[in-house]
Amino acid sequence: MGVFDIIGPVMVGPSSSHTAGAVRIGYIARLLLGEPVKAAKIDLYGSFLATGKGHGTDRALVAGLLGMKPDDNRIPFSFGLAEEAGVEITFGQANLRDVNPNTARIRMTGEGGQTLEVMGSSLGGGKIRICQVDGIEAHFSGESPTLVIRNQDIPGSVTEVTSLLREKEVNIATMQLYRDCPGGDAVMVLECDQEVPKEVRRHLKSLPEVKRVTYLSLKEGE
Repeated sequence: MGVFDIIGPVMVGPSSSHTAGAVRIGYIARLLLGEPVKAAKIDLYGSFLATGKGHGTDRALVAGLLGMKPDDNRIPFSFGLAEEAGVEITFGQANLRDVNPNTARIRMTGEGGQTLEVMGSSLGGGKIRICQVDGIEAHFSGESPTLVIRNQDIPGSVTEVTSLLREKEVNIATMQLYRDCPGGDAVMVLECDQEVPKEVRRHLKSLPEVKRVTYLSLKEGE
């Protein structure tokens, strides 16, 4: 256990789970979108829905979507800053099952026209888990560069991806595999120790069995 597990993260409060965690969910969602957010529909669930307003969860999520981190003093003013920037924000209620009570689902449209849906949960102490990307199971922490690859479940797909990463000296820290049925849709979630080069991501997108590649870079603009 580290010191931050005891005293919590450096943050603008009042709650590490409802405020700092919410900022992180919005911030990681923005990075996954890969461009500034133009509009977002945020659906809240469980404790986020019931007590989030008092903890500033709604403002924290918007702050994250604007690119703020948990220690940013502008978090309480995120609604006004979003309005000034022309970012359209709406809130609703998420009807979910078997998820953490501190969960938000965010449907985003970027300035360049990209769209993405992200569902994330706050685990306490400012830590989060991204649970779904565009409705696909994709459990990861958002603390490492992460590839989420949706593909057809055919032999050799995993080997092709991992071989390409090895060739570019990108080490895989964790890997998760999901599929709906043999030969159907499959998902690979790869958390990496290094940023994945753009040429590797372009190559992955060009593979005939790959339907979508979503990438979390910890560097803005990557």
